[in-house]
Amino acid sequence: MSLGDEHGHGESSRAGDDGGYGGYAGTGQTRTRLPDRGDDPYGNTPRRGRSSSRSLITIVGVVVLLIAAIAFANRGGDDSAEDGTTGGDKAETTPTAASGERPVDTKTGGIPSGFAHDEQGAESAAANYAVVLVSADILKPVRRSEIVQQVFVADKAADLEDSLNKAYDRDFLANVGLDENGNAPSGSTYVSRTMPVGTKATSYSDSTTTVEVWCTGVYGTASEDTTNPVTSDWFTMILQLRWADGDWKVDSFAQKEGPAPVNGDNKISPSDEISKAVEEYGGFTYAR
Repeated sequence: MSLGDEHGHGESSRAGDDGGYGGYAGTGQTRTRLPDRGDDPYGNTPRRGRSSSRSLITIVGVVVLLIAAIAFANRGGDDSAEDGTTGGDKAETTPTAASGERPVDTKTGGIPSGFAHDEQGAESAAANYAVVLVSADILKPVRRSEIVQQVFVADKAADLEDSLNKAYDRDFLANVGLDENGNAPSGSTYVSRTMPVGTKATSYSDSTTTVEVWCTGVYGTASEDTTNPVTSDWFTMILQLRWADGDWKVDSFAQKEGPAPVNGDNKISPSDEISKAVEEYGGFTYAR
């Protein structure tokens, strides 16, 4: 779901496009294996292979090479050089690999908090904030106020909350089938889940940083007679973060489309299966 576009109400309403507040097909091949012939077509006796001793030598050689390759691979996992220094090439060659840093183990108001005061901490904060800013909770006025107070820097919270209140007014909620409190009708489930695919810090200092979060998500209303069915989206959140009150907080944010892959050929699930998945599958705390 894209924040600020009806969670998907047309291209012209995408808030992120103008800097505002945001929001598999394969081909098969069949192989035919022909039966072995004991004799050739002309009645000749099949030709005997090389001696068994030469075959044995070949097998042994292959096994030795395999053992050596495994040993070399295991040794390559050690980042420490012989002189005790830490190898620096590994991270540079795999910039998208997970850092291995542990995620935060604290939450405030149900939102992860207490991120490390470094670049990885900022990326982790951005990923988790993207999830909550494009969620079903952001459409509920009471919960929205709590999210804003927790996620944004104190001197921007009031203005940003006012802007979000105007964006998600009663008319907007009615258009997506929700009441004034952001709740779906009885028998329906409003879905808005965001899943970060990756993060990238485009600038960093100890006080401010900019992080882009590439996301995919699902949004819409799961019900038998919905006019707003659950669909998927790909977008990138751009978050300006500031170190304040001992944590990374959002100073401002925007959104842009994509990068989006080709749609797959997945079978569409019925609405009750979508609703059940939302209830049964929990979310994650994200870490760089």
